[in-house]
Amino acid sequence: MCALPFYLDAFWLRIGLFAMAAAIGAVGLSLLSGTAGQLSLGHAFFLAVGAYGYAWLAGEPGPGLPPLLALVLAVLLAGVAGGLFSPVAGRVRGIYLGVATLALVFLGHHVLLTADSVTGGFNGRSVAPLTVGGFSFGDDTDLTVLGVPFGTEERLWYLGLLLFAVTCLTARGMLRGRPGRALVALRDSETAAAVMGVNVARYRSAAFVVSSMYAGLAGALLALGFRRIVPDYFGLALSVDYLAMIVIGGLGSVAGAVAGAAFVTALPLLMTRYAEHLPLVTAPGTAEGGVGPTEAARYLYGAAIVVVLLYAPDGLHGLTRRVRARLKRGRPRTPDPDTTSTTATLPPASAARPKEHTP
Repeated sequence: MCALPFYLDAFWLRIGLFAMAAAIGAVGLSLLSGTAGQLSLGHAFFLAVGAYGYAWLAGEPGPGLPPLLALVLAVLLAGVAGGLFSPVAGRVRGIYLGVATLALVFLGHHVLLTADSVTGGFNGRSVAPLTVGGFSFGDDTDLTVLGVPFGTEERLWYLGLLLFAVTCLTARGMLRGRPGRALVALRDSETAAAVMGVNVARYRSAAFVVSSMYAGLAGALLALGFRRIVPDYFGLALSVDYLAMIVIGGLGSVAGAVAGAAFVTALPLLMTRYAEHLPLVTAPGTAEGGVGPTEAARYLYGAAIVVVLLYAPDGLHGLTRRVRARLKRGRPRTPDPDTTSTTATLPPASAARPKEHTP
């Protein structure tokens, strides 16, 4: 993956960058909904907090902080927003928690449209490029590596790859440690978890805070990739997209969340590019009758959700695991040469000398 920017053009790098940003947010939602068993429809709200938090903290109008500091503060701001909502998450569960988080999306969208001084209103606002130690991740400076010009997409590719690797490794370590076992116990039975000494309210709230911080980081990375953010992007449809990611990939699985994020993110972009070659799909901006590429992509992964729920409830990750296990069972076993040689040198049972009687 480190070598891809030297061979792919900007379109494919942009797809990969958006897929890595979506994977970070999907892993956070998988920790919350797949591992802890808490339904959340407000993931788009925390994505917006991270995106607009970075844009305001690092830009003008705004404090104009160093971009790296603004990125860290934007992630922490998303965690604070999740912490403020965590008392509700600690006491409400099921569909009631889903409705409560759904209110966050509508409330956040209203604030984004009305707080013009911070968000820019309906037209949105531009995003300042990230700079670290004098190195800019934008295209304001010329950079050539091994004869390949490195623009914004090439530079952000490595930033997204680094953040993606760190967040996925952190999530895997969390799931394999005590917090992960506690969250799984909460999902299976809160009564049994409480009997085993798990603080139910604290762990439910902590899962919401961690998921919000993952979403904030994903939102900030998306803002850097878009370079301009608008409120309409962070609506209910985005929250549904993230739910589709973790359902298609497999609930509670880091690898499954990554696979689902790549599928849901890349499908509409690919259909937009190749709309002229697809039946019943019209290119954006044309007046011909048909289905737009975004709507067609949602129909397709909506159908994928139905197929997954019917035939593979554990998602793509579980399906891959079962296929690997079946292929492993179907391989012919080769005899161990050491065992074979040892067995061949043993004398037959009939030729064995009887044990002498000891007087």
